[in-house]
Amino acid sequence: MSEKFTIPRLKELRQEKNIYQRHVAKYLGCTQQTYSRYENGELQISLPHLIKLTYFYDASTDFILGLTDVKKRPAPPKNY
Repeated sequence: MSEKFTIPRLKELRQEKNIYQRHVAKYLGCTQQTYSRYENGELQISLPHLIKLTYFYDASTDFILGLTDVKKRPAPPKNY
């Protein structure tokens, strides 16, 4: 049995940028269908894709996952 794991902010963030799924998919290096499945909760997003989306949307992982309402991602440590 497959359980849906939705990330409600993926669609919201994409629509804020006024872009299509295919644009985000191209950035991630996946198909539009794969990205659509991320948005619809039919496929769990991979960690590398989630990290890339933090840069694409300039948002923290916690914000993207709906764990906080603070959008801005923290600055990386100085020795990173």
